[in-house]
Amino acid sequence: MMTNAAAKNPTNLKSRVARAAFAMGALAIGALGALPAQAQMPARFYWKSLSGGNAAALLVESMSGNTNPFNPALTVEPGANFDGTVAILAFAHSFTLFDRSATAAIIAPMGRVTGEFDVAGKIVSQSSNGFANPMLEFDMNLIGPKAQKSIPDAMRYEPGFSVDILADLAFPIGKYDATQSLNIGQNRWYGRLGLPIVWQIGSWVPGRRTTLEVLPVVWLFGDNNDYLGQKLSTDPLFQIDGHLTRDFTDSLWGAVDASYYNGAKSTINGVSTQPLDNFGVGLTLGYRLNDNLGMTFGYKTTVNDSAPDALRFDNFMFTLVYGWHPLVEGSKRLQGEK
Repeated sequence: MMTNAAAKNPTNLKSRVARAAFAMGALAIGALGALPAQAQMPARFYWKSLSGGNAAALLVESMSGNTNPFNPALTVEPGANFDGTVAILAFAHSFTLFDRSATAAIIAPMGRVTGEFDVAGKIVSQSSNGFANPMLEFDMNLIGPKAQKSIPDAMRYEPGFSVDILADLAFPIGKYDATQSLNIGQNRWYGRLGLPIVWQIGSWVPGRRTTLEVLPVVWLFGDNNDYLGQKLSTDPLFQIDGHLTRDFTDSLWGAVDASYYNGAKSTINGVSTQPLDNFGVGLTLGYRLNDNLGMTFGYKTTVNDSAPDALRFDNFMFTLVYGWHPLVEGSKRLQGEK
């Protein structure tokens, strides 16, 4: 039920309901969590929202470096140069499971990639475009506040220290050409398991919120049995993303980001690549356009990338997120909003 204080202060209620509505946007951002590993998710992905909410998101990235931006194993091609544009559409729905917040999402990536690399002393150019492997994602809170089942719950929400369990699975149905090494689709199953952690630092007042967020994950890869007529196997990739976030105003926030990648040694007929051992750093800026719509801008690059077999990339990212909830929208209408 609505509290007496809220009922006597429509302006305060309107503001709180608006914030609850915008929290739906975190759903769709979280749905983009299953991006290729080098495309670090913007901060605030795993903030929780009112159960029963929905969100849709569009993410566009421009990436360059010595690895295929559509390959989550981040396999390094020494001396190669790749350029890619990735567009991802996502839809997410939040619900309550065992009294905990949970989210299910579907992610549909697409785009183009071009590359030049050395094959037996000859420079080869290849390209690919179309749909990549779609993914399903499931996230459930394990430690932290219980699920938000009503608007008053959303008004009172503070993350404190929260830990989730995360699982993604990609389906090998993206565009793939077995006669070339550069592809949008990967022709194999893969996925990841992770533990998103959000630690609230200080008060939870809009305009003053600060969080430390960490996401340790392991990527697991099946075999590609038709990689240029050969078998490609890849060891697990261990990845940690970290974000220190801070509100600048009620609508504007920023984050300092860092990532670490280790493992993912690939083997083709007994010949193996060097495992990854690389760091990336970045910055994120987020802005709330209105009660339901928000956007983020981000940049990320590797820092220890001078060796020929070291991972190297630059990544620019833009996201646009729209979130909504029937209860919130209904409450807004009762407050006289169009």
